[in-house]
Amino acid sequence: MVRLRLDLAYDGSEFSGWARQPGRRTVQGELEQALGRILRLGEPATLTVAGRTDAGVHARGQVAHLDVPDDALAELDGNRGPLGVAERLAALVRRLGGVLPLDVRVHRVSVAPEGFDARFSATFRRYAYRVCDTAGGVDPLRRHEIVWHNRPLDLDALNAAAARLLGEHDFAAFCKKREGATTIRELRRLDWAREPGGVLVATVVADAFCHSMVRALVGSLLAAGDGRRPVDWPGQVLVRAVRDSGVHVAPAHGLCLEEVGYPPDAELAARAAATRRVRTLPVTGDAASAAGDAALQDE
Repeated sequence: MVRLRLDLAYDGSEFSGWARQPGRRTVQGELEQALGRILRLGEPATLTVAGRTDAGVHARGQVAHLDVPDDALAELDGNRGPLGVAERLAALVRRLGGVLPLDVRVHRVSVAPEGFDARFSATFRRYAYRVCDTAGGVDPLRRHEIVWHNRPLDLDALNAAAARLLGEHDFAAFCKKREGATTIRELRRLDWAREPGGVLVATVVADAFCHSMVRALVGSLLAAGDGRRPVDWPGQVLVRAVRDSGVHVAPAHGLCLEEVGYPPDAELAARAAATRRVRTLPVTGDAASAAGDAALQDE
């Protein structure tokens, strides 16, 4: 068997998320069908992804891996005789471009280094969330990637509120709880910038994200940024570690997975093993430890 790494992007507007679902159009479903057809796999292709994005969420820097029999790549030789590995992988990218729908593109396929796991070897995921607060609304040509917020937003207030959320915490107040899964995450970066055209972009980086976490964080920050809540409110919600009815999950289409980071090749296997371990926070007072899969579900 050989493990292939796929670097890809997609417009999530017309997908029911990444994960394969019966009767629904998903990114995983489209990709696995295309790969099985091109490589003539005897069994259905099974992709492992860095971050299982939710319905409507986009990706510019998504990463997945696929294990295939060594001889499957020979299907790419065609009538030109045996090709080298690099030529075969380049041919696979071209064929995927011809078979896949236009809202999902595979930019690169490579043989993964030993120990590589698209999901568990990752050291961070970087998302961007885009918001427009201009009175006239969003540029119609960008309406599928930018959310219109019908209130003026204060950049300083957004960043002051965001700073209170950084670090390793139990983000239960901003996650959809899943049985057996931890909500402890290390939020490494969360800040806002206003682009020249006026669009506000939140950059969010963590080791991993639990389900709906980024959009819930953004929803709380927008309430602080437009003055409906004080700037310390998101931090107060975080400390309480329970879902707050005042936190509204921001719309999916403003969110995009921009980048997934990995360690040097020699550290890939160790990173994957470490990620699989149960993580807990030290018990202080009446705080309870949390346990589960560190990267069970992304946005």
